[in-house]
Amino acid sequence: MTQHSVPGEQRPANEGRKAAARNRAALVAAARDVYSEYGLDAPLSAIARRAGVGQGVLYRHFPDREAVASAVLEENVRQIEEAAAAEDADLPRILGVLTWHLTESAAFIGLLHADEADGPSSVPPYAQALSERVERALRAHLPDGHRLAAADDDLMIAVAMVSGAVTGPTREQRERRARAAWRLLGAEVGPVRPFAR
Repeated sequence: MTQHSVPGEQRPANEGRKAAARNRAALVAAARDVYSEYGLDAPLSAIARRAGVGQGVLYRHFPDREAVASAVLEENVRQIEEAAAAEDADLPRILGVLTWHLTESAAFIGLLHADEADGPSSVPPYAQALSERVERALRAHLPDGHRLAAADDDLMIAVAMVSGAVTGPTREQRERRARAAWRLLGAEVGPVRPFAR
């Protein structure tokens, strides 16, 4: 069948890479939401539906479940690093961004609970690398003498403790519990929100 153009009709532009980048960003945002609501075992089809794309698009970007979770984690860590690199960065603001990710992302909580107690092979290398990046971003703004700097691992133990406290069926409940945990640890938390570029 031959298609003829109709006078005045414009063909939609092929957005190529722009559409691919937009679809990937939508999939990462959708995965964060779906994981927050249903946990890491949520069906990938739910993520594709939430992003408004077909499963084929999801699989073009992410070959498997681990790749999707890894992309969410990478985005979370990138935002924390950007918050730490901002001109007005300070520990409370960075903790606010970190806390937002803790309340929004089940995958992120799992990363921060990664523990080498069961042996180094129990922690996936990408998770260990992301956890170290979070620690560097926070440590760069930790004031001298801060109680979270008393020992080398105190900072990440505190983060793991707060992430363990982030429970509850609503985001508001999770945020309230996270703020309470930081308060008990003597850490001030700024506005709980994602980092805005």
